[in-house]
Amino acid sequence: MNNLSSLELLLGSQTANGIIKPLGQHELLLFLVQLALLLLVSRGLGELMRQINLPPVVGELLAGVLLGPSLFGWIWPGLYAQIFPHSQTQADLLSVVSWLGVLFLLIVTGLETDLQLILRKGKTAFFISLGGIIIPFITGMALGWLLPDSFLANPHNRLVFTLFIATAMSISAVPVIAKVLMDLQLIRRDIGQITLAAGMTDDTIGWILLSVVSGLASSGKFDINTVIAAVSGAVLFLGIAFTLGRIVVDRVLRWIDNTIGGATASLSIILVLCLFAAALTHSLGIEAALGAFTFGILAGESRRFSREAGHTLEMITAGFLAPIFFAAAGLKVNLLELLIPSTLLMGLLVLAVACVGKFLGAYLGSRIGGLTHWEGLAMGAGMNARGAMEIIVATIGLSLGVLNQQMYSIIVMVAIVTSMMAPPLLRWTLSKVTIGEEEAHRLKQEELSIRSFVKNIRRVLIPTSGGANVQLAAQLVSYLAHQNPVEVTALYALSDKKPQHLAASKNAIKDTGAVNALAAIADTMQLPVGSTMQTKVVSGRNKADLILKEAKKGYDLVVLGASEGKHSSSSLFNLLVDRVVQEAPCATLVVKSHLPVPKGEVCHIPLRSLRHILVPTVGSEYSKNAVEVASTIATQTQALVTLVHAINLPQIEYLLYEQQKLDSVREIAQQIVENQVEIGKSLGANVQFQILEGVSPEQEILKFARQEQVDLIILGSNIRMITGRAFFGHRVDTILSLAECPVAILSSL
Repeated sequence: MNNLSSLELLLGSQTANGIIKPLGQHELLLFLVQLALLLLVSRGLGELMRQINLPPVVGELLAGVLLGPSLFGWIWPGLYAQIFPHSQTQADLLSVVSWLGVLFLLIVTGLETDLQLILRKGKTAFFISLGGIIIPFITGMALGWLLPDSFLANPHNRLVFTLFIATAMSISAVPVIAKVLMDLQLIRRDIGQITLAAGMTDDTIGWILLSVVSGLASSGKFDINTVIAAVSGAVLFLGIAFTLGRIVVDRVLRWIDNTIGGATASLSIILVLCLFAAALTHSLGIEAALGAFTFGILAGESRRFSREAGHTLEMITAGFLAPIFFAAAGLKVNLLELLIPSTLLMGLLVLAVACVGKFLGAYLGSRIGGLTHWEGLAMGAGMNARGAMEIIVATIGLSLGVLNQQMYSIIVMVAIVTSMMAPPLLRWTLSKVTIGEEEAHRLKQEELSIRSFVKNIRRVLIPTSGGANVQLAAQLVSYLAHQNPVEVTALYALSDKKPQHLAASKNAIKDTGAVNALAAIADTMQLPVGSTMQTKVVSGRNKADLILKEAKKGYDLVVLGASEGKHSSSSLFNLLVDRVVQEAPCATLVVKSHLPVPKGEVCHIPLRSLRHILVPTVGSEYSKNAVEVASTIATQTQALVTLVHAINLPQIEYLLYEQQKLDSVREIAQQIVENQVEIGKSLGANVQFQILEGVSPEQEILKFARQEQVDLIILGSNIRMITGRAFFGHRVDTILSLAECPVAILSSL
C-alpha cells in the first residue's frame, strides 16, 4: 500500500508539474466511432457511385456532407453533437488522419507519375498552369472588390479579402484530381499526366500566393520578404530534390534491399522519406503535400522500388486513408446556411466565377500548348476540382479573420461542388478525345511491360563457384540486361563446417577460390550502360541457406549453373541447386552447358556463339516467359528463335480412330505457336515456328535440335514438389539429360 501511495503521489506530482496527460477514454472512444462511421459511409457511398458508373470519390465526398450538420446534424442534432462534438481535441485528432490521407494519396500519385512523360509535355503543362492561375486570379480579384460588405469579416481591409478570394479561386486540388484520374483509370493517359503536372504547378504557385496573403493578413502590410522566402524555398527544394535527392533515394532503397530486403522494409523507408520531405517543405513555408508528391516520384523512378510495396500502399490509401480524408472534408459543409436567399445567390455567383475562371484559363492554356478543343475542355474539367485544398484555404481564412462564417460556407460549397463536377465532366470530355498513334503505342507497350516477365526483371542473383555452367548463365544474363537495366549480384558462398582452427588454416585457399570465381563472372558479363554488378562473399554452415537468405532480399531472378556442388543420383542437378530451385522466393534460371567441367582452378570459357535458339512451348505462362527470354537473347545475338510444339501421336492401331481428334489438336497447336511468335517479334527477335509430331514428343524435340544444329534450348516450366529433388516433368528431365547443346530451364512462380 505504501508503494502504491508513493506511485500515486509521484504521478500526481508529475501532472501538476505539467506532464502531458494521455488521451482520455471518452476522446478515444469518440475518435474510433468517428473513424468507423466515416469509413463505413464513405466506402459504402463510394461503392454505390461505382455501381452507377461514377468514381467512388464522389460518394466519399458526399459521405461527409451527409454526416455533417447539413443532414445528420439537422435530423438528429443531439446524437450528432455527441458523435461530432464541438471540441478542438476531437477536431485535431480527425485532422491528423485527414492530413495523412492527403499525404498518402500524393505519395501514391507520385509513384504513378511518369516524370519523363511530364517533361516531354512540360511546355503544355506550363501554359495550362499559367492560364489556370492568372485568369482565375483576375476574376477572383474582381469578385472580391464587388462582394457586399456583409460577406467580409473586416470591410475596412478589403484588399486582403480580395487577394484571399483570388487565391482561393486559383487553387486546384491535386489529391481530388489524382483520385478521379485513378478511379477513371486515366492516370497513365497523356491527358492524365499533363493534368497532374499542371495541377501540381498550379498548387505550388497557389500555396506560395497563400503564404504571401496569410503573411499580409497577419501583419497588415505587404511583406516582400515573405514572397521571396516562399518562392526561393520552392525552387530550392525542387532543384535539390531532382538532383541530390534522386541519388539519396536510390541509394537508401538500395541499402534497405541489400541489408533487410522485402516489400515491408521498402514500404517503410518510402514512407519515412516522403514524410520527412513533407516536413521539410512545410518548414520552408510551402505546402507539405509538395514534398510528399516529389519524393513519391523519386521513389517510383528508383530501380529498387518494390512494386509490391507500391500496391500495398495504394490499397491502404484507397481503402482507408483517402475515404477518411474526403469524408472529413465534407463534414465542414453546412448547406443549411446556404438556404438564406442572399447567401445562396452569392454562393451561386462565387461558384460561377470559380468555374468560368478555371475553365477559361485551363482551356486557353491548353490551346496555346497545342491541345485539341476537347482536350482543353477536359483540362478545364480536371483543374476545376478544388476539393479539400480549398477547404484548407477556407479554414486558414477563417482562422486569420479574413473570412466570416457565411463566406467560409460558400467557399467550402464551391470546393465540394467543383469536385463532384469533375468526374462526369472528365468522363464526357475525354470520351470525345481520340487517342493518338504515339499515345496508343505507349499505352500498349506499358500494358505489355506490366505483363512481361523479362521487363520486370530488375535484380538478378548469380551464386557461383566459377564453373562452366554458371559462366554460360552469366552470358545469358548480360543479354537480358539489354532489354531493361538490371542490378546483378554475383554471390560466392563459403561453407564453414570445419572446426575453427582448421577453418583458419584454409582462409587463403578460400579467398583465392572466391576471387577467381567472382572474377570469372565479372569477365563473362558484358553489361550495357545503366546496368550494374556487385560481388558478395558470405559464409555459414550451409551454402543453400546462404543463397536462399540473399535471394529473399528482393531479387527477381536467381541464375544458377547446374554443376554447382557435387552431383547426387537423388537430384536433378545436384543437392544444392535442387534445393535453391525448390525454395527460391522468385523465378530461377538453371543452365546446363554440356561443356567439360574444369578440374581444380576456375577455367574461363570463351563467349559462346548463339545462332539458333529452340523453345519448346505448350502455350502456358511458363512457356511464354521462356519465349520472352529466348527472344531477348536473340535480339542481342542476332540468333534465330524457333518455337516448337510437339504433338503426341497415338499408336498406329488407333491412328484412324483418333484422326478427327488429331486434326483438332493440330489446330490448337497452330494457334499456340502463332500467338507466342507475336510475343517474340514484339521484342525484336526473328522468330519462326514448327509443329512436330511423334510418339515421343521429347525425342522429336531432341531430333529437331540435332538436325537444325541448335545452339541453346530454353525450357519454361514450373517446379513440381518432390522431397529432396527438383522435378519439372519427365519431358524436361529427358531433354536436359540427352541434349547435345546447352539447356536452360526457366522456372517462374
